This record gives sequence, structure tokens and C-alpha cells, in this order.
Amino acid sequence: MRAVLPPNQTMALHNSRSTRLVEQQSQSSLPAHALMRRAGAEVARWVLAVSPHAKQVWIAAGPGNNGGDGLDAAIHLHAAGKAVSVSHSVPSSGLSADAQDALARARAAGVKFVDRVPKLLSSDVAVDALLGVGAKRGPDGEVARRVRELGTLPCPVLAVDIPTGLCPDTGRLLGEVAVCAQHTLSLLTLKPGLFTAEGRDHAGRVWWSSLDVTSHEPPDAWLIGMDSQRAASAEHSLHKGRRGDTLVVGGAAGMTGAAWLAARAAHAAGSGRVFVSLLDMDAPALDFTRPELMVRPAGWPDAHAMLANCTVVAGCGGGSAIAAFLGRLLSVAPRLVLDADGLNAVAKDSTLAQLLHARARRGFNTVITPHPLEAARLLNCTTADVQANRLGAATRLAQQTSALVVLKGSGTVVAAPQGVPWINATGNSALATAGTGDVLAGWIGGC
Repeated sequence: MRAVLPPNQTMALHNSRSTRLVEQQSQSSLPAHALMRRAGAEVARWVLAVSPHAKQVWIAAGPGNNGGDGLDAAIHLHAAGKAVSVSHSVPSSGLSADAQDALARARAAGVKFVDRVPKLLSSDVAVDALLGVGAKRGPDGEVARRVRELGTLPCPVLAVDIPTGLCPDTGRLLGEVAVCAQHTLSLLTLKPGLFTAEGRDHAGRVWWSSLDVTSHEPPDAWLIGMDSQRAASAEHSLHKGRRGDTLVVGGAAGMTGAAWLAARAAHAAGSGRVFVSLLDMDAPALDFTRPELMVRPAGWPDAHAMLANCTVVAGCGGGSAIAAFLGRLLSVAPRLVLDADGLNAVAKDSTLAQLLHARARRGFNTVITPHPLEAARLLNCTTADVQANRLGAATRLAQQTSALVVLKGSGTVVAAPQGVPWINATGNSALATAGTGDVLAGWIGGC
């Protein structure tokens, strides 16, 4: 059992379908009820580790196997001397064999069952074991009532496997109510929904236990770890001519700051030289605070050979003016980062969209960095559609554009036309401010 954010190493993520396959495979090689008993023991150890001073533990147990994990955990917490009480939502169609076993043993162990929420203090703890990865719709009835009760407590709430009401695959909310947990223990596998969309707000600090099961299922996504960071160059003899040139094209009237932000970031990321092609003809030809950044005419029309050797960052603060230059940039630049108004121009012009798609066939490399609204424009859908399945939207966009996609937002998704997408779950809402996207685009260009 370990905390996984920030991850020291890249970790595999499995959606609900893959998780069920892992569960089925492991159960076939274990004695009856063994996997749920492992889960219950691990949940109990986790509760004791996260809230060691809690005297009371209230477990809201649902009608399925997630509730069974909670029932089994109650046995161990009761044996550890905690004042444990369980509110159990009984299913209309009967319990699974594993959950029946856990319920019988909990009763035999003397675990207290209650209908009402006990009076908990801030030092106590509550456990959400209502719904797991099998949930397909939002909580309703008694389960929804329990979710609301969990939301009013003065003490920490710990979620077993997935906060109730959160989609494990996408991180979207399944209905009108969902648990906001301070900690979540993901069992068997790590779920993508814990790290993107609404997941990070509802899961709190994420922990993971494999339950000593080795998964052979291929991952549905990857959680980016520190081991994927590019190491600094060890070559001491490098000079600026060997570190590459970056050209930033953008900064229409009233938005030149966006281009300067991108250029500064490219320089900081390690670009040997950075050129800035401002689309505002009346803008000053120098950033007096960063004189090493070199201004060139709009579109740099007389520098075809130079463009062919640059990494181009296009669109930052480009306004409608950027569209006139994109055809040339898409056709000539071997390495292109397309952001902001550059993406909006492609979404409006099918010719530009075709040029973007054709770049991969020519051996050119392209990174696009949309936020959800820009992604929706490119996919001809709504922002809500994108946010409902960020992994799927990023993958579709990568296939449509033949580019590497960096879909910004909580749990940024990185997707290529082929292969498994990645989630970068670092950062926070302090990045939700003007200019940070320009810095990101420039930094990628500089790298």
C-alpha cells in the first residue's frame, strides 16, 4: 500500500473493464472469498494508518462487493479496538457470495450495525464503501442519502476503490451527488478517473494496493511519473548553435504579451536562440527585460531556410491574423507546436486541417495543446462532451490530426495517434489563469 501522487515512477492505469478481468483472473487461482478478505484487511490497515487516533469509525457499506470490502474491513477495525459501526444498504437482488461471507463474519464478530449516522467528532473517520467500479449510473435512493450524509460530516472521509458517484474510467460525475474524499485507496488497479476531470477533487490523496495480485492486462492509460522526466544534458561542450532555434509566431494587436511569454519559456527550456515574429506591426521590436529574444517581421517571409530548421510555436495571442501564416508554417516547419488561436484557425478551415493531418506523412512532428473548448471546436462537439471522456477525446483528436495532443485541464492527457494515452496529474488550479498556456507551448517548443 502506498501513496501515488506525485508518482516516483510511471504507473499503469486500468479502467473498470480491465479491472474486472484482473479480478476474475485472480479469483480463479485463489480460495473462495480470499480476494475480498485481502481487500478488507488492507482497507483496515489503511484506515489505521491514515487516521490512527480515530476512536470511532463509521462505514457506509453499499449493496455490492465494494460494501463487502467495507464489511470485511469492519471486522479487523473492531478487533483493533475501534468503535466501529456499519450502515449497510441491502440489495434487492441479494448479496454476492463474497459479500454474504463478509456480512456473516461481521455479525459473528460483534460488529455494530446502525441505521443512523453516529455522532462523529473531527478526530473520527468515515469510510465510503458504497459503490465501486461496477457503478454505471449516479447514486440514488438510500445510497444517495448516504452520500449526502458523508458530505456533512466533521471528520475525514476515506473512499474504498473509487469515491461513490465518480466514473472510474473518465473521472466525470455519474449523477447529481458524489463523495468528496480526503483519501482514496484504489484496490487491485489504479483507475484513470482518479487522476483527471473531477477525479482529483473527489479522490483526495490516492493510495494503491495491488492486493498481492500481478496484473497481466495491458494498461488503458499511463500515469506520468518522475522517471519520465527528461534528464539535463551532460554535454559541457554544447554551444547555442547546437541547442536548436525556436520561432514564436503570434502576438496580434493587444495580445503581444502571449508571444513574449512563450518566447521566454522556450529560452528557459533550453533553446539556443529564440526568434519572435509578432503579428502586431506596431509593437516594439524588443522586450527590454529580455533583450536576448530576437524580433523578426510578421511571418518572417524571407526566411524559408530558417523556418525549415526551427521549432515553430504558433498561435499564442495570434488572433484572427495567425490564419494567414498557418498554411506556410504547416507546410514548412519540421517541428511545430500549435496552440490557442492557431488551433481555432484550423477548426474553421478544412484546408488547414488537411495540411495539419498531412504533416505526419511528411515526417514532420506536431504537438497541439488545446484546452477543452479548443478541443471541442476541433472535434465538432461540445466542451461537456470532451470533459465527459477526456482520455477518449484526446485519443480521437490525436487520430484526427496525426499529432501529439496535450489536452489541458485537471489531469492533463497526453495522447498520440497510436498507443496508450498518458495522464499528468501534477499541478493545481493556480495554473487556471491567463498566460500559463502560452508558457506551456513555449516550453514544449524549447524542449
